Amino acid sequence: MDAYSPDAYDLIGDLHGQAQRLRRLLEQLGYRETDGTYRHPQRQALFVGDFIDRGPSQRETVAIVRAMVEAGSAQAVLGNHEVHAIAYATEDPEAPGTHLRPRSEKNRRQHQDFLKEVEHLPELHAEIIDWFRSLPLYLELPGLRVIHACWDREQLAAIRPFLDDANCLTEGGFIAASRPGHPAHTALESLIKGIEVALPDGHRYQDKTGHWRTDVRVRWWDETATDLRDAALLDADQREQLPPAIPVAPSARPGYRDPQPLFIGHYWLDGEPAPLTPKVACLDYSGREPGVLCAYRWQGETQLRAERFCWVGAERA
Repeated sequence: MDAYSPDAYDLIGDLHGQAQRLRRLLEQLGYRETDGTYRHPQRQALFVGDFIDRGPSQRETVAIVRAMVEAGSAQAVLGNHEVHAIAYATEDPEAPGTHLRPRSEKNRRQHQDFLKEVEHLPELHAEIIDWFRSLPLYLELPGLRVIHACWDREQLAAIRPFLDDANCLTEGGFIAASRPGHPAHTALESLIKGIEVALPDGHRYQDKTGHWRTDVRVRWWDETATDLRDAALLDADQREQLPPAIPVAPSARPGYRDPQPLFIGHYWLDGEPAPLTPKVACLDYSGREPGVLCAYRWQGETQLRAERFCWVGAERA
């Protein structure tokens, strides 16, 4: 295996079945396909999760990432879509014939792009689910951290009893995290989806997918935003749907003050990629048109820099 530098990582955002864009991005980053996988002579890729659902090439995307991880040219963490896929495929041991994620019409619709490629191939489907189970919830590497959505010390402590030594969810952890109201469920929801605040009774807003929601995901890294409209991770039109002057508790915006930079995905941002704070970078800019598939070329810096981002899919402004 190549000798990778401990301060030379390429952080890659949510893929969602965008295999061709991933290949283009890897080529742009200097990775070359040899012996069945993409490799770089000095650098290693770090994937922030969400490999499946939405896009046109589910199996191919998983195969690319898996081959890189197994060859040592990449590491990866779980995204919420992988957690949902595991729960959807796993029978509930306490209720035979049902699954940890109910097979409702709504849940099936969310997984339909992945399911249509794998459910007619049960052995491959099971193999992919088993590989998802092998992925850690987060990475702590020399100089940086990676988690899918939120680094919250309180919730990380709550989920710790349900992780093994490699930071992977145990079998009992997946079961506990599927039970609404269980501390493991609350913790995992925050870590892989972000922190949400409930709207006052009678209020709701329509999200990007057209669903009406009664809770709002907030900019947990922004300790300065005390009003819900300021803290909400929404575009301007959606913010206007929220009631004004609703305070946000400090627990919903814990911030991030640690010295190691943190890389996340999940939030489906718009515009030209840039750090959220000097210590936090989100790499999810949709991955499909009209968004871009985004990466950050980390060189050991402790203060994140906009010029380290690169992407494919849209012309650079």
